[in-house]
Amino acid sequence: MAAREQWDIIWGVFFILLCLCDSSVAQISYSVSEEVDKGTAVGNLAKDLNLNVQQLQSAGLQITSGYKTRYFDINRESGVLFVNERIDREELCPNTVKCSLNIEATLSNPRSLHRIEVVINDINDNAPSFLEDIATIDMSESSYVGERHPLPTAHDADVGANSVKTYKLNPNEYFSLDIQDIGDQSVSAELVLQKALDREKQAVIELTLTAIDGGKPPKTGTSQIQVNVLDVNDNSPVFSKSLYKVQVVENANIGTTLLTLTATDLDDGVNGQIIYSFTERGRLNRDYKFALNENTGEITVKGNIDYEENQAHEIRVQARDRGTPPRSAHGKVLVEVIDVNDNAPEILVSSLMSPVKEDAEIGTAVAMVTVTDKDGGKMV
Repeated sequence: MAAREQWDIIWGVFFILLCLCDSSVAQISYSVSEEVDKGTAVGNLAKDLNLNVQQLQSAGLQITSGYKTRYFDINRESGVLFVNERIDREELCPNTVKCSLNIEATLSNPRSLHRIEVVINDINDNAPSFLEDIATIDMSESSYVGERHPLPTAHDADVGANSVKTYKLNPNEYFSLDIQDIGDQSVSAELVLQKALDREKQAVIELTLTAIDGGKPPKTGTSQIQVNVLDVNDNSPVFSKSLYKVQVVENANIGTTLLTLTATDLDDGVNGQIIYSFTERGRLNRDYKFALNENTGEITVKGNIDYEENQAHEIRVQARDRGTPPRSAHGKVLVEVIDVNDNAPEILVSSLMSPVKEDAEIGTAVAMVTVTDKDGGKMV
């Protein structure tokens, strides 16, 4: 082989390597939207390479790329570069703003290589989506108006104008949205409390958060927001009656149930758990006569009940919750004692004339007889 021929080969290889290594700027640039039909024209490569139809046949124009899929091909008769396979921008370039495919066009006569960049334009073929279908937020019913809570962020595989642009919240009386737009690719939302919460009125608030992208027409995605209103001890217990009345026979057996107090508390958890107790026991030492179960509110006989000692007992009671600090309610129990015939009559004779004269007239009072009985009712 002549030295000149060897030099031509070396120079040709060097030229090809030089073109392959120079990847800073594409020599030819086209753009095409993703998901277009096969056969869609991308550009007239022959025209951009200054080749006429006759030259195409002899130039040996070839298209090569480093991709497994042959996304583009060339019409050997017209020199038009066209889409050969379906192009999914999100599959090729996930989470990137710019997506492009680089291919090479080689000519064998004359020998040359041309780098081609095809920019893949995004279309709005993806809707925003949230990682979770339901998100939970816990808020105390003592939360102040204006309090904020961050909301889940939606993801959209599309970019630019087709990415998430805003959020909206379903109409409700408690919350509004504050949208933060940090940049084209970063939009977030916060939940802002507009009205004081009341767990006793509504313990769970269901909201719908909607993410909206900038496509035309726009696509949307939703997530359910469940706000759990946490209880604070803002309700006092309430007795079912302000005054309880009950009867008990005297000498009732120890442990006899008189009645069961009932109090309710609208609060939840320990704030709604109630403890019952006596408050004023009084001079008759009612804590000895009666017992009260602090958990159930049951009042039972604890000591001897004697009608002759007291015909009625007034007991003051309290219902207190376990909150911090605790709240309480007060009530009264009136216990009426029913008499039983447990006492014998007592006879007392007082002499009015002693001795009695033998000539005393009929009807003359000679003595006073008094009969008493501690029991109630009439004597016969």
